Amino acid sequence: MSEQQELQPVFSIEKIYVKDLSLEIPNAPAIFLEQEQPEIDMQLASEGRQLEDGFFEVSLTVTVTAKLPEKTMFLCEVAQAGIFQIQHIPAEDIDPILGVACPNILFPYARETVSSLVGRAGFPPVLLAPINFEALYMQQRAAQAEAGTA
Repeated sequence: MSEQQELQPVFSIEKIYVKDLSLEIPNAPAIFLEQEQPEIDMQLASEGRQLEDGFFEVSLTVTVTAKLPEKTMFLCEVAQAGIFQIQHIPAEDIDPILGVACPNILFPYARETVSSLVGRAGFPPVLLAPINFEALYMQQRAAQAEAGTA
């Protein structure tokens, strides 16, 4: 019985942290006098790597850019990372966990960091909409498969 307990699947969060944080306001202070609403663009990237046996680091980078027609208001980039323990899970299931489950856990932390940082910079907070990481993962896999057959 104890051997069976040892082989139970394990997925746990060991640590969540801000790995990198950047805010640029290239047109300050004049940009604070602008009355126009900026266009907000968000880019996402995630990557996972094995640290040691059973431990993985996943980093989710969120880049938010606010632009007016001819000026950038701000550029905010947050790399939210986590260390996850993943053991006794089939090898083919590790990649989806790193590409879907872990970013789903990290995104609310990254969203709060972006909102707080932008607010502290003197701009209205940016509220990022939820992301469907499963759909993104499937799109990336389909694009990789298509590139592999091309």
